[in-house]
Amino acid sequence: MIAAVVLARTAAADVLPDDRADIFYSKYSGGGMNITGESVLVRKKITENLAVEANYFIDKVSGASVDVLSQASVIKDERKQKTVSVEYLHDKTTYSASFITSVERDYISDTSHISLSQDMFGDLTTVTLGFSRTGDKVGENNGTAFVPKVAWLGHADTRSYDGGISQILTKNLIAGINLEVVADSGYLANPYRSVRFLDTQTPKGYGLASQVYPDTRTSTAVQVQAKYYLPWRAAVTGSYRFFRDTWGIVGHTLELDYTHPFGKTWILEGRARYYRQNSATFYSDLFQEAAQQNFEARDQNLAGQNNTTIGGKVTWAFRPDGWLFFKRMTATFDVERIRFDYTDFRDIKDYGLPEYSPGAEPLYQFNAMVYQIFVSAFF
Repeated sequence: MIAAVVLARTAAADVLPDDRADIFYSKYSGGGMNITGESVLVRKKITENLAVEANYFIDKVSGASVDVLSQASVIKDERKQKTVSVEYLHDKTTYSASFITSVERDYISDTSHISLSQDMFGDLTTVTLGFSRTGDKVGENNGTAFVPKVAWLGHADTRSYDGGISQILTKNLIAGINLEVVADSGYLANPYRSVRFLDTQTPKGYGLASQVYPDTRTSTAVQVQAKYYLPWRAAVTGSYRFFRDTWGIVGHTLELDYTHPFGKTWILEGRARYYRQNSATFYSDLFQEAAQQNFEARDQNLAGQNNTTIGGKVTWAFRPDGWLFFKRMTATFDVERIRFDYTDFRDIKDYGLPEYSPGAEPLYQFNAMVYQIFVSAFF
C-alpha cells in the first residue's frame, strides 16, 4: 500500500487529492470465517493546502478458523474503527497525521501515524518517511454472546518505521522501493488458539495447551515496484516484497497487475499474486510432549504456507461529467479468489484415531472469496 501511495503521489505532485465521499461494503468468506465490512469516508479540503478526512468502519465476524475450533466454539463479534486524518501541503512537502481507534469486545487498539512526502529534482523523485505507534489491550471472551465476560490478558505495543523513494525513469516508467521496520512488544499471542502435544491417554491421541509466545518481535519488509504505461492507454504494474522477522519467518510476495481504461467511463483491472512463507522457529503442528520448549505455537498464521490470489476490478464512472455539485461519481466492484495451501499445518477438526494417527492428518487447505463494492463521489 505504501508503494502505491508513493507512486500516486509522484503522478500528482504538489496538489492535494480532490474532496470525496465514499460508501464501502466488503465480504470475506473462507476457512470457516465470514467477515463483512461497512465503511463511510469523507475527505474535505479546508484550503488548497490543508485537507481533513474522517472514516468510520464496522467489521462483523462470524465463524471460527480451524485452529480456533480445536478449543473454542463458533464466535460472533463486531469491531468498530474510527479514523481522523489531516494532510498539509507546503511547497514541495506534504505532511500527514492520523489517529485510529478500534474497539471490539475483547480487543482495543489505538494508532497514531505521522508521515511526510517530499518532491525533488523537478518532481521526478519523491521521498517519503513515516512513523506509527499502536497500543493494544488484549483480552479473551470467557462468556457467551448474550452474557459477555472478558478477561483482560495484557497489552501490546507496536512501532512502525517506513521510508520510500519513487522515481520517474522515463515518460512511461515509474519505479519505487520501500522499507518498513516494525517492532512489537508485550502480549503477542492469540488466546483463542492452542498447541497440541502427543497424549496416548486421550481418545484422539493428543492433548491441547495454551500457546506461549516471545514478548518481542521485529520484522523488516522491503518492496520494489514498477509501473509501465503501455501505448494503448493501459498500464502494467509488477512488484516483489521480501519479509523477514525475528521469529524465523521469511516471506516472499510477487504481484502483477494490469489496468485498462475504456473511454472515460470504464476501467478494468486484473491481478495475480503469489505469497510463500516458512513457519516460525517455535511453531509445530504437533509437539512430542506438553511444555516441550520455552515458546510454543500452533497458529496457522505462523505455519508454512503458499497462497495464490487471482482478482479483478471494474470501475464505472456513472456520472463522468458530474451531477449537481459533484465533479464525478464512480462505482467499483472488486473480487478476489485466494487459495491457501499449508505445508506443515494439519486439519484436525474432523479427524482422529483410529482413522488418522496424530501428525498424519491431511494438510489443511481452503479457498476464500473476497468481495468489495464502493461508491465514490468527488466534489
